[in-house]
Amino acid sequence: MKLKEIAKRIAGIFLVFLILTLCWSASFYVTSWMFNYFGSEPSLYIKQIGTSIFGFFIFGSLMFFISRISNVRERQINFYRPIIVAMERMSQGNFNIDLTVFLKQVNSRDNPLFEVGQSVKRMAEELGQMEKVRQEFISNVSHEIQSPLTSISGFANALKNTDLTIDERNHYLTIIETESRRLSKLSDNLLKLTSLESDHLSFDPKVYLLDRQLRRIVLSCEPQWRSKEIEMDIDLLLLNITADEGLMDQVWTNLIHNAIKFTPQGGKISIVLQKDEDNEAVIQIIDTGIGMSKEVQMHIFERFYKGDKSRNRLVEGNGLGLSITKKIIDIHQGDIKVKSNEGTGTTFTIKLPIGGKQ
Repeated sequence: MKLKEIAKRIAGIFLVFLILTLCWSASFYVTSWMFNYFGSEPSLYIKQIGTSIFGFFIFGSLMFFISRISNVRERQINFYRPIIVAMERMSQGNFNIDLTVFLKQVNSRDNPLFEVGQSVKRMAEELGQMEKVRQEFISNVSHEIQSPLTSISGFANALKNTDLTIDERNHYLTIIETESRRLSKLSDNLLKLTSLESDHLSFDPKVYLLDRQLRRIVLSCEPQWRSKEIEMDIDLLLLNITADEGLMDQVWTNLIHNAIKFTPQGGKISIVLQKDEDNEAVIQIIDTGIGMSKEVQMHIFERFYKGDKSRNRLVEGNGLGLSITKKIIDIHQGDIKVKSNEGTGTTFTIKLPIGGKQ
């Protein structure tokens, strides 16, 4: 038996003796006062019997009062137990809770406890959804990492074959190099996404020419769109904007690369910059590519979402580019929308406050 438990037991015994002593002392003084008040002087034996009976009465009444308080406390604990159990489960990562019984006991929407129960229920649902997103994110990251690693490992092992021709060896090395770049890009995008979602993001808005930035990004992508003989139509209003130029570089690069990627040989891409009546910069990136379904449009800005895998299996990417794009635009308090039909192309419309983030 531990020393702490022994000390607790001794303290308990001492407390009982103390209560008994106080009860019998109170009984002695009360019975003595009563005998004096009525002018009666019974024998010592009768006095002791009276003192003992009254002492038991005081002790019993005290114990009854304590038990009643204990029962009330126990009933209160039992009443709140569903909430307590729910919070304990949530602390352990189990967000599947049921507060139906508790909400029925409260039995009134005007009762503050009803709102407490509803709040806990909503919190559990939201945390459960966050946990689901977290697990999906980990699963997607694992898949995106495993795929290039498998290729690298397989072709690196194949290079051990001394009978390979120079062309075969170069082909395998090219695949290893491509998959390594894919891993590096995934790592960069994950770091960018983490940085954008952190509270310590370096956000440095400055005034600069948005049309000049768009022209620069288009020129940097010239080898890609020229190799596919894509017609590039540029219609840009001379416009100053207050924004983080480095972050916005990422936005335009992602969107223009996507337009080039999904536009077939000999297609067309249009980039338009205007100012609307709300004094916002409106940028449209329009392509004549493969387009996308309504369902794909609903999820296009989600992490790792790649749309129809069967149609895009030859297209590289890890599904993080548009998620990063939307996050950057949100940081600038802007808006991005997509409009598309399968087989007829896609239009991304971005609106940004000219004066910068308010």
